[in-house]
Amino acid sequence: MSVHEKLQTWIDEERQVLDVVDAGAGPGPARLEHITGKSGLEVMQGMLRGEIPYAEMARTLTFGALSVAPGEAIFQGTPRAEHRNPMGTIHGGWIGTLLDSALGSAVLTKLPPGHGYSTAELKVKYLKPLTTQIQRVRAAAKVVSLEGRVAMAEAQMFGPDGTIYAEATAECRVFEPRR
Repeated sequence: MSVHEKLQTWIDEERQVLDVVDAGAGPGPARLEHITGKSGLEVMQGMLRGEIPYAEMARTLTFGALSVAPGEAIFQGTPRAEHRNPMGTIHGGWIGTLLDSALGSAVLTKLPPGHGYSTAELKVKYLKPLTTQIQRVRAAAKVVSLEGRVAMAEAQMFGPDGTIYAEATAECRVFEPRR
């Protein structure tokens, strides 16, 4: 598959997800009844089916979840001019936020009902400058360990040609349900 064909496939997959989530609950905070009794994987799957609202910042920052599986999440983003730093490349904060979202979502997919998480540490390694010339990037994240109240995950951000722009690791704190 050529880079152009792969990019078009990515854009088509993104459009399918956006059509579903926007026709459903759309962006906004999830209500308690949306998530009560659901595992993290069920919550993420519910978001992708449009049953549970997705994060409002995804619209502002032009990225979102494409798929999830136990311990894994794939997010896709569109680097835009408003995400550039003064040097003309995509700001590291945008890259870090996209990676953090994918990492945290991968962790969430491993959590039982009632549990939550918070990123305690995010380490991003920027490998190559990202520009608006790259129409889409993906962040593929996976959980590498989950022991007690600590989860570790890793991710890569790459373009349709396979170029890796950044790598990240996260340590997340897992919260148990309140009694």
